[in-house]
Amino acid sequence: MSSLISRLGLERERNIQKLFPEPVSLCLLYKASHHGFTLSALREKSENQGRFVLIVYLETGAVRGGYISKHLPRQACADPEAFVFSVDEKSATSFPVQDHSKAFLYEGQKVAFGDCLQLLSENKKMYVVSKPDDIYGDFWAEETADCLEVEVHRVQDVGDVLLNPWMEVTWTENHKEELRQNLVSFKPTSEVLSKARVLLLGPVGSGKSSFINSIRSVMYRHIFLMPYVGTMQDGFTKKLKSCEIRAQKGGPPTPLTLCDVLALGESEETGLTLHDTLEVIKGHVPEGHKFQSNAPINPATAGYRLAPAMKDRIHCVAFVLDATEVLFYSKSLQDKLKELRWELSDMDIPHVILLTKVDQVCKAVEADVQYVYRSRIVKERMHKAAELMGLPVSFVLPVKNYSSELSVNCNTDILLLSALNCMLRSIDDFLEDYTPSPQEIEQRQTF
Repeated sequence: MSSLISRLGLERERNIQKLFPEPVSLCLLYKASHHGFTLSALREKSENQGRFVLIVYLETGAVRGGYISKHLPRQACADPEAFVFSVDEKSATSFPVQDHSKAFLYEGQKVAFGDCLQLLSENKKMYVVSKPDDIYGDFWAEETADCLEVEVHRVQDVGDVLLNPWMEVTWTENHKEELRQNLVSFKPTSEVLSKARVLLLGPVGSGKSSFINSIRSVMYRHIFLMPYVGTMQDGFTKKLKSCEIRAQKGGPPTPLTLCDVLALGESEETGLTLHDTLEVIKGHVPEGHKFQSNAPINPATAGYRLAPAMKDRIHCVAFVLDATEVLFYSKSLQDKLKELRWELSDMDIPHVILLTKVDQVCKAVEADVQYVYRSRIVKERMHKAAELMGLPVSFVLPVKNYSSELSVNCNTDILLLSALNCMLRSIDDFLEDYTPSPQEIEQRQTF
C-alpha cells in the first residue's frame, strides 16, 4: 500500500494554487493507490470535507483535474466557480465552467465535470473519458485513458500565506539526506580544530533543550526525548551540558557539539549572567559546571581553565527566541540580548537567531512547515527578532522543534537541518580568517 503523500510534487501544487484568486493550501484527502481505486472509497474519504479538487494522473503522462466550491455532492451540482485544469511542473491552465448548472455530476460509477473530464471506476481500476462539450468547452482531444493515480484534495483558505515564498527550499527526502550528509561530513577549516561547538542562549521556555533533542531525532530517524526537556518556571538546564551530535544512535559523533546552559533571565540576578556567558564562550568553564548568580565564575572555580584551547571555546552562538513571545520580551531582557550580541561582535564570534515555535503562530505552518517561508506572520516575527537583536533578517533561522509528535517528518527535518547548516557555514567563514597562534598549533599537534 502506497504512502499517503501526494504525487503532485511542489511545483505542480504551486501551479494549481495560482489558479485561485486568493492564497489556498491543498490537503490530501484521498489517494487511490492508498485507499482503493473505487468511487465508494473516494466518497468515503472526501464527503463533507468542503470545496475540493479532483486530480487524475493518466498513463499518457497528462495530469488533469477539476474544482468545485462545494462539498462533494451525491448527484448533480451547479457551481459558477467550478473549473477544470491541466497542470505540469511549469504551469497550470484552467478552463472555467460555461454552463454552471451542469458543473459536476456524481452518478453510480462515474464522477464527471461535464463530458470533458469523466472519471469511471470498474473492477478496482479507474479511467478517464474526455469528450468536447458545451459545459466547459472544446479544448482536450477525445480520448479514453487509464489512471495511474487519482487524488482528492480539500482546498483550504490560508489568508496568512503568500502566493510565492521569499526563500526557496527543496522539500524532498533527497534534499534532507544531502543536508544530513553535510553535517556528518563537516570538517572545520582550521588546523587547530577538529570539532565545532555551538552555544544555545535564550530565555526560559524558548526551546534550547528541545532543539538539541529535535536534532538528535533527525539524526536517529525517530523521536528522541530526554527527561530534562520541559517548561519549568526557571528552566530545566542548570549546568553547562555539551551534547555530541551523532550520525546515528550509538554511532560515531559528528564534528558538531551543541552546548546548553542555564536560561537567560530578566536581570543579572536571575538566570545566566552576562559575565558567566562570556566565560563559557571564552572556554574557561568546565563541563558540568552548575551556574549560580551569586557565585560568578572566576579562576578559583573548580575546573576553571586558565588558558583554554581553541577546542574548548564556543565557535558560534545561536540565540534561541520564541516566535510566540518575541513581540512581548521585556526591555530588560532585550537589553541583555543586545549587550551579549555586541560582546560577540567585539570577539568576532559568529552568531545567529533560532526562531522556534513558528508552527504555533501560523495555522498553515502548523499543518505543514513547508509554508514557513510563505507565512506573513512568520515573516513578521522574523523581522521582529532581527530588529530586537540588531541583525539582518537573513541571520534569523525559523525552526519547529519536535514536541508532541510520535514520528519524524521530512519537512520538519529539512527546516532543522537547514538551520544547522547555516551555523556550520558561519563557523567555516569565521575559521577561514582565523590565524592560530604557534601555541595553538603545538597543542593541536600534541592533542
